[in-house]
Amino acid sequence: MNQPIDSRSLVELVARLVDAAKGAGADAADAVAVRSRSTSVSVRLGKVEGTEASESDDVSLRVFIGKKVASVSANASSDAAMLAERAVAMARVSPEDPWQGLADEGLLARSPKNLDLFDATEVSADQLREDALAMEEAAMAVNGVSNSSGAGASAGMGGLVLATSHGFLGEYVASRFSRSASVIAGEGTGMERDYDYSSRPYFSDLDAPADIGRSAGERAVRRLGARKAKTGPVTVIYDPRVARGIAGHLAGAINGASVARKTSFLRDRMGQPIASAGITITDDPLRMRGQASRPFDGEGVEGQPLTLVEAGVLRHWLLSTSAARELGLETNGRGSRAASSVSPSSTNLAIEPGDRSPQDMIRSLKSGFYVTEVFGQGVNMVTGEYSRGASGFWIENGELAWPVAEVTIAANLKEMFLNMVPADDLDRNYGTAAPTLLIEGMTLAGE
Repeated sequence: MNQPIDSRSLVELVARLVDAAKGAGADAADAVAVRSRSTSVSVRLGKVEGTEASESDDVSLRVFIGKKVASVSANASSDAAMLAERAVAMARVSPEDPWQGLADEGLLARSPKNLDLFDATEVSADQLREDALAMEEAAMAVNGVSNSSGAGASAGMGGLVLATSHGFLGEYVASRFSRSASVIAGEGTGMERDYDYSSRPYFSDLDAPADIGRSAGERAVRRLGARKAKTGPVTVIYDPRVARGIAGHLAGAINGASVARKTSFLRDRMGQPIASAGITITDDPLRMRGQASRPFDGEGVEGQPLTLVEAGVLRHWLLSTSAARELGLETNGRGSRAASSVSPSSTNLAIEPGDRSPQDMIRSLKSGFYVTEVFGQGVNMVTGEYSRGASGFWIENGELAWPVAEVTIAANLKEMFLNMVPADDLDRNYGTAAPTLLIEGMTLAGE
């Protein structure tokens, strides 16, 4: 399964779909074919719980008749002419959408870059099983760990081919390897759970199984004896694992589709400060071996690296062609293909690091809350209101003093961004990356 995907049949298929759409009466069309393969193994308490292997070939076709658009999706064995006729018939009876259409021809990636996204390392199901067992064994060896929620390892790849009726034809393939372990510490009502994981495009870049397992076990044990903290104002420090969620909220707020629909709390803030002067946020689709890298977007446009927020000032929306046209702008190559629809999304987005260490941030606080996990859906992207269940560790006199659970932290994302201070520990090995973040002025609801 780790051999490169032969894309010749996919190239021929998308070309046939586009030609068939034109022959059926479409003014313009684009087609995407995606082939994916994966193998995964999960274990629990030393025994294999599941081994899965999957392979799929899917295609989607969009057709345009004037300002009308329709799309269909199917598997790769479907008849191209039949799909095209169905899509064109649907488009003829669809309402007009003034913003739809192919990306401008001058913006297309004529020579897509090789971003080194494919690792041909062969990883067998036996190797995945051994890695999963090694993670669980290392986790269970940590003193205080009482049970396992399971461990797993996977290897997979995906290939994409895009063709448009104005001459674009591009393809790329990317691999993905992952390992994860989750365990339980303690007994009875005092049990606590935690996990760790690693995911990379290249197998050799994964964290070692023993290190992942040991970290998962130690994280779980550290949470034993958790209790509520007192209700009141609090300075929060977000662990990077949770800080990535804050970065994701900001990406959602500057998504061009949300701005056009007026469902973003930042919709009227372009060119204005939206974060503290120490905050710079970048997005780079062309980063070599990046988790979310791509030589072109879902419309064939090569997105360039952007500084979305510069020294706290908002400089760019994330834009696909339709979102950009609705806002009177030009796409910046952030169109993401989901089946037959295209919408804006970030690529390798990062809150850039500051100049303080996480340890210095903790030492600077007489009291505070170091958050290692949040849960619940309490984020309103229209107003910015933020309220999440949280757990982590209470900070006393500059040290992590005792574990905290069953509390809620709340604020408004507008104020959170303005009060946000980044540490210097950014790990770019995530599609959405952030360092440790300190945010003053939040409210904690506990005992």
